[in-house]
Amino acid sequence: AKTEAKTEVKTEAKAEKRQVVNPWEVEADESIDYEKLIRDFGSTPIDDELLKKMEQVTGKPVHHWLRRKLFFSHREFNQILSCVEKKEKFYLYTGRGPSSEALHLGHLIPFMFTKYLQETFNVPLMIQLTDDEKFLFKEKLTLEEAHRLAFENAKDIIAIGFDPKNTFIFSDLDYIHHLYPVALNIQKAVTYSTVRGIFGFEHSDNIGKSSFPAIQAAPSFPQSFPETYGDNKKVRCLIPCAIDQDPYFRMTRDVAPKIGCLKPALIHSKFFPALQGSKTKMASSNENSAIFVTDTAKQIKNKITKFAFSGGRVDLEEQRMFGANVDVDVSIQYLQVFLEDDAQLEQITQDYRSGKMTTSQVKNILVEVLQKLVAKHQEARAKITDEQVKLFMTPRKLE
Repeated sequence: AKTEAKTEVKTEAKAEKRQVVNPWEVEADESIDYEKLIRDFGSTPIDDELLKKMEQVTGKPVHHWLRRKLFFSHREFNQILSCVEKKEKFYLYTGRGPSSEALHLGHLIPFMFTKYLQETFNVPLMIQLTDDEKFLFKEKLTLEEAHRLAFENAKDIIAIGFDPKNTFIFSDLDYIHHLYPVALNIQKAVTYSTVRGIFGFEHSDNIGKSSFPAIQAAPSFPQSFPETYGDNKKVRCLIPCAIDQDPYFRMTRDVAPKIGCLKPALIHSKFFPALQGSKTKMASSNENSAIFVTDTAKQIKNKITKFAFSGGRVDLEEQRMFGANVDVDVSIQYLQVFLEDDAQLEQITQDYRSGKMTTSQVKNILVEVLQKLVAKHQEARAKITDEQVKLFMTPRKLE
């Protein structure tokens, strides 16, 4: 049976609306209700005051993904800004579960944003590749294949442009000797009933699933990286991630004081919707729901043309008369992420909403934006050598 977390959000109101959000499943009858997620998960919305504070502290304008609320929620990000003001150390931690040969655009977003954070704050970055998790949770995936995919995914991550002097990428299988002492302390401090309550594990689940959350929690604490931090337990950590990963880190934040560590801070992104619409997120398991970084220009055009859910009208006459519903239109949602020019985005949105532009015109703009993005990534990835990957994945002191 598929594991479902108790922390999933299930809503059955008058209209029988339902949404499920957990580390393994994201689905809704309608679009994901992020305000409800904030209420149910107990996080804090990112407001204009926090963004103004960030600009004051860094002396730089905030990323357009923050302004456009793609990153919308946090846990104690204000504490990280206080660290910057006081010139106290902190580090970034994010990760990837290597279950497919190539990343899709939804996978790129947290890493692209993490790169922005690293460059803005000039801090070390730790990237966890959870090959162990994917082996435990994917029935048909072998351990050897999960480990190989971690190495391949590392190339896509490096291609985003991270600085090797300040970035450490590690496979759990390779780095477990450093993680395990920290994970053991976490496991001893968390009861089975707590883990089962958070993640919804069932009696038929393998025991590895119950032990894994401590492995994902361990990099939140600096003693997991002795080459950089020694046995120092008092360095803060900031974790950029999608909101579905929050259950792991609620557990982590609860256990932190019990093992003498500081609670990690988090900054949450919304989901990058599937081509079919915002009822679910883009997924590697459905090739036609996603734009992959390995897709050709022709494949990108075909996928957007055929599968991108449209808020436009049924024919040109109606479109000119009534305009599009831009709130449900996937092409507009993707442009909100990848079109940086605010004025151009606003003009396209207005023209489409008013009926001045058609669905095909908007899709053609999106196709051009995504083709350039993916081509640039492919060019960068082609230059990544095995030696470069080994450099990033070698435990060492970061600057």
